[in-house]
Amino acid sequence: MFDFSFGELLVVALVALVVLGPERLPKAARFTGLWVRRARAQWYSVKSELEHELASDEFRRSLHDGRDVMRDAEEQLRDLRRDLDQVGDVDHRADGHDAHHRVEEHRDAHHREERRDDDPRDEDRRDHVDPERTPIVTPGTLRD
Repeated sequence: MFDFSFGELLVVALVALVVLGPERLPKAARFTGLWVRRARAQWYSVKSELEHELASDEFRRSLHDGRDVMRDAEEQLRDLRRDLDQVGDVDHRADGHDAHHRVEEHRDAHHREERRDDDPRDEDRRDHVDPERTPIVTPGTLRD
C-alpha cells in the first residue's frame, strides 16, 4: 500500500520529534497508531465485503448457469422420451400383430396335440413313457 523505506521513516520521526517535542511525541504516536489500525481495519472490511459480493455474484452466476444446464437436460430428456414413445408405438403395433399371430399358432398346435392324444388309433403313443417326466423312485422315497 504505502512504500516507505527505513530512511524515510527515520526522517519523519526526527521531524515529528522536533515539531512536537519529547513530551507530546508518545501521545501523538499512540494517536497515529490508533488511526492506522482503524484505517487498516476499514480497508480489510471493505476488501472482505467486496470479495463476499464478488463471490455471491459468482455463486449466483454459477447457479443461473446450473439452472440453464438443468433446463437443457430436461428438454433433451423430454425429446428423447417423445422419440422413444414414438418408436415404441410403432414397435408395439408390429409386436402386437406378431404376438397375436404367435398366440394363434400356439393355440392351433396345442389343439392338434390334444386331438392326437384323443385319437384311439394311437394306443402305442399313449403307453409310451417319457423318461424325463417319469419320477425316479429310490428306496428312501417310498414310505408306508
